[in-house]
Amino acid sequence: MGTKIRAALAATCLALAGEAQAENASLILNWTPTADHAPYYYAKAQGWYGKAGIDLTIETGRGSGLSSQKVGAGGSAFGIADLATALVARGKGADVVAVMSVYANTAQGFYWLKSSGITGPKDFPGRKIGNPPGDAARVMWPAFTRAVGIDPASVNFVNISPPAKMPSLKSRAVDVITDFFNEHDLKMKEFGDDLGYVGWRDVGLNPYGNSIIVNGAVLAKYPELVKSFVQVSQRAFAACVADVKPCIAALMGASSGLDEPTQLNQWERIKSMMTDEFTTTRALGWIDPGRMAKDYELVSTYIGLDRPFEVSGAFTTRFLDPSIKMDGTKVMK
Repeated sequence: MGTKIRAALAATCLALAGEAQAENASLILNWTPTADHAPYYYAKAQGWYGKAGIDLTIETGRGSGLSSQKVGAGGSAFGIADLATALVARGKGADVVAVMSVYANTAQGFYWLKSSGITGPKDFPGRKIGNPPGDAARVMWPAFTRAVGIDPASVNFVNISPPAKMPSLKSRAVDVITDFFNEHDLKMKEFGDDLGYVGWRDVGLNPYGNSIIVNGAVLAKYPELVKSFVQVSQRAFAACVADVKPCIAALMGASSGLDEPTQLNQWERIKSMMTDEFTTTRALGWIDPGRMAKDYELVSTYIGLDRPFEVSGAFTTRFLDPSIKMDGTKVMK
């Protein structure tokens, strides 16, 4: 029997002890569970993490900023975070390292109602944008404003929860909301031709999106634990790409209030965001050094870093299984 790894993650308390049974570890999500989190729930339901020596607890998140902070402080070993937001957190001292990309393409976008008079980002000044305070779009707002040529201080941010985004837009309590492209169809169904949208990719911004991050101290001290978690998660994403229905069933079995057709539809868009030239040729979840250098430059130039760092130390692909690749799903427009 191999040495067991204890990842008791309150206040970074980690210890090796004894043998045999799986030990506790936590994964903090970026938001409430939806289709993009289905692989973790599927792998847990199948017992894959347990067989790899990890008794996984999945925690609901409240934004990439919060998940980066919690992982960086050692309150959780693993987390899901928008990678650019994780870089910002690392610049503030958070000890985080990305070990697998989930969204090779950014899912970030802005939505509004055309009947409000907004025709695009140039009309955002003077408007109210609704999103949670830890939202990656708010953290990265200065970069977006530089790309579209507006003053970052020209809008008012309104704190609303993720479930309140569409109702707030519909009631006109806010003028614009931020959201991920995987929920695009829900908004199309609700607002129809009155829906306005711009994706970050539409204005030339495509930083890495949601990724798996790990506490740096955990990575340094327990690389085998990290390797197990990454490869089980990688395997789970590949299984869900092959057949997502069991994965959605596992997600819905662990989370209330989800609609199966909606989650299945979201997954189709998620696959498109997982797909690029590297995830189809190198490995599912691959993080390219060239793109990371550009993401670092983006964050450093447009947002600023309290403590500059070498971007090469902010990510690693050494735990990925190169035999597991994306299937080349076409990107949805």
